[in-house]
Amino acid sequence: MPAVPAPRVGDEAELLMSAQAGDAQAAHRLGRLYAQRGDRAAARHWWERAAAGGNIDSAFNLGVWHEKHGSLDEAVTWYELAAGTGDAEAAVNLGTLLLEQRGDLAQARGWYEIAAHAGSRAGARRLALMCEDAGEITAAREWHRKSAVAGDAASAHDAGFLAYCSGDEEETVRWWECAAQASHADSAYCLGLFLQASRDPEGAEAYYRLAAKSEHPGAASQLGGIALSRRDLRTARGWYEQAANAGRLDDQRMAGFVCVELGDPKGASHWFGRGAASGDAESAFNFGLLLIAEFGDLAGGQHWFRQAALAGHHRAAVELGGLLSAAGRRGEAEEWLTDPPPPVWDRPAEPELAARAELASVATGRRGGVPLAVPELTEILGTWDLVTRPLHDHADVIDWLVERSRLHASAVEHLASVRGTLLRPGSGPWPSSGEVEHVLATARELRRRLGLSGAGRGVPSPAQARGVRPPGGRPPA
Repeated sequence: MPAVPAPRVGDEAELLMSAQAGDAQAAHRLGRLYAQRGDRAAARHWWERAAAGGNIDSAFNLGVWHEKHGSLDEAVTWYELAAGTGDAEAAVNLGTLLLEQRGDLAQARGWYEIAAHAGSRAGARRLALMCEDAGEITAAREWHRKSAVAGDAASAHDAGFLAYCSGDEEETVRWWECAAQASHADSAYCLGLFLQASRDPEGAEAYYRLAAKSEHPGAASQLGGIALSRRDLRTARGWYEQAANAGRLDDQRMAGFVCVELGDPKGASHWFGRGAASGDAESAFNFGLLLIAEFGDLAGGQHWFRQAALAGHHRAAVELGGLLSAAGRRGEAEEWLTDPPPPVWDRPAEPELAARAELASVATGRRGGVPLAVPELTEILGTWDLVTRPLHDHADVIDWLVERSRLHASAVEHLASVRGTLLRPGSGPWPSSGEVEHVLATARELRRRLGLSGAGRGVPSPAQARGVRPPGGRPPA
C-alpha cells in the first residue's frame, strides 16, 4: 500500500472539501493536519470519519488517541479494527494494552502471535518474552532469533543468554556478538565474561572496552583490574572511580586501595569513607586503618572498626579489641577478642571462575528472578579448586574427598553437582538460593576439615592479592 502523503497547511481547504464529500483518505490527512496543530478534538473527529470510511491508519491513530487519554475500551475497539485487517503495529499495541492494563495474558499472546507472524519485530520480541515466562524456552529462543535477525539488539542479548543457559556456546557467542556490535553494552560485557571464562583474556578485554564506551560500570571495573595487574595505577584509578561513581561498593574499595598506592590518602579516605557509609564492612575496616595510620585519628579508627566488627568483620573485631585494651577498657576488649566473628573466604578465585560466577548470577536474575550472589558462587568454585589441587587424576575425586574429610558422600556429590552446573551451564538446572546456601556450608566445612579454612587470617582484599600496599604497612582485610 503506498504511503499516504503528509498533509501541508496549504492543503487544508482542498482536504476539507474532499473529506466532507466522503473521501476517507482526505479525512485521514485532515486529521493529521489538525493533530500537528495540536487540535486533538478536530483530529479525532476527522479520523473517526476516515475510519468509518475504511481507513485503517485512522483506526490505528484513534487507538493511540484513546489509549493516551485513558479511554481504554475505545482504544481496544479501534486497535481491534486495525489489527483485524492485518496491521501488525496495531496488534502489538493491542496486545500490550491487554497485557499491561487488563492482565489478559491469553488475548495479549494471541495478538502478539498475529503481529509476529506478520513479521513484526516488536511482536516477535513480546511473544518471546511471554514464552520465556511460560517456561517455553524452545519457542522463546526461536522468536528471539526472529526479532534479533530483524535488528532487535535486546532480543539478540536474550537469545545469547538462553543459549548460554542451555550450554550452546556457539549460539551464545553469535548472539552476544551481534548485540554487542549494535552497541548493546550488556552483551559486550557478558561476551567479555564468557571469553574470560574461556581463558581468552585478550578477547575479553576487547569486549570490556567496547562495553565501557557505553559507560558500563562492570566493564569499567574489569578494566580497572586489568590495568592494576599491569601496574598502570593511574589508569586503574580512572576505571575504578568510574565504576565506583555508579555505586559499586567493591569498586569504591578498590579505588581507595589504588589511591593508597598512589600516595593519595585524601582520595583513599574519600572512597573508603563512601563504601563504609554505604554499609560495606571491608571498606569500614580499611577506612579505620587509614584514619589511624595516615591521620592519627584513633577515635575515628575505633568507630569504623566497631561498625565493621558489628557487621561480622573478623579483623576489625581483633583490631578493635586491641585498641580498647590499649585504652584500658579491658572488659569490652575481652568481649571482642574472646569471640570475634569467624573469618571468611580468604582466597581470590581464578578469573575464569569469577566470570562463571557472575554469568550465573546474571542468568538467574533475568526476567524478575532473584540473582544468585556472586561472592557465594565464587567461594563454591574456589573451594573445589583449592581442595582438589593436590590431585593429578580427578577420576575418583569425590571418594578421595569423602575419605579425607569424613563428610557424607551425598554432601560432597551435591557440591560437585552445583559446581558442574556453574562451569557447564545446561548440564543441569541452575541451583536455587537455598541450594547455594546448603552447598556453601558444605564447602566451608570441607575446608575446615581439611585444614584450609584460613582461620585467623581474615579476608584479603583484591588489592592485596594483586600486590597493592595498604596504608601504614598493614595488610588490608
